[in-house]
Amino acid sequence: MIHVDDKHLPWREEMTVTALIEALGETYEYPVVRINNKIVSRPQFDQTRVPDGAKVFLIPLVAGG
Repeated sequence: MIHVDDKHLPWREEMTVTALIEALGETYEYPVVRINNKIVSRPQFDQTRVPDGAKVFLIPLVAGG
């Protein structure tokens, strides 16, 4: 099981960050995610695997002035 913000998803072997975001049906393009205590940026989403039991936080881009 993977915990994403306030949701729970079943874990799949070799699940990447990209596959996780697709499984969530997210259309927003997150520049960064945090998996447990590790920060992963978008260029590494396809190569980074999400371990079973991970706590994932989707970190949106915030702009302001």
